[in-house]
Amino acid sequence: MEEIKELFKRYKKKGILVDTNILLLWFVGTVNRQRISRFNRTEKFTPEDYDLLLQLLRAFDKIVTTPNILTEVNSLANQLGEPERSQCLAIFAKGGAKLDEFYIESKKAAGMENFSKFGLTDCGIVELARDRYLVLTDDLKLAGYLKKEKIDTVNFNNLRPLGWS
Repeated sequence: MEEIKELFKRYKKKGILVDTNILLLWFVGTVNRQRISRFNRTEKFTPEDYDLLLQLLRAFDKIVTTPNILTEVNSLANQLGEPERSQCLAIFAKGGAKLDEFYIESKKAAGMENFSKFGLTDCGIVELARDRYLVLTDDLKLAGYLKKEKIDTVNFNNLRPLGWS
């Protein structure tokens, strides 16, 4: 826990890069906290996870993303039924203004050594976060790879049972 608090302190001004599932949790929870556990793309989360996420994000001056992450979030949010789908996309439109978005060229991400294992979005995260941002993800495979690459990472699943203060 102390290591995580230190990472948060170190990256407070630099920013946190939020991976797809966590960003989707933010948007779905903002529309309807109770929908989180009933939407197949966020059902592994709880309304309390959403509360934890809000608390975590407030600890950072910048929330960072990529067009690839946003495209994935958009595609997943489109699977919501109405009226929540439209509400989520409206939150997405407003929430996008709070995000610092950085473009990583697809050819650069595709040229990475592990592209065939991790794909475009995750390779873009590696490229953007390296020596710049803390990464928040729930993807165990990606978290392991980021740590191997010496990119500071927090796995949201490790925070869930602890809560946050």
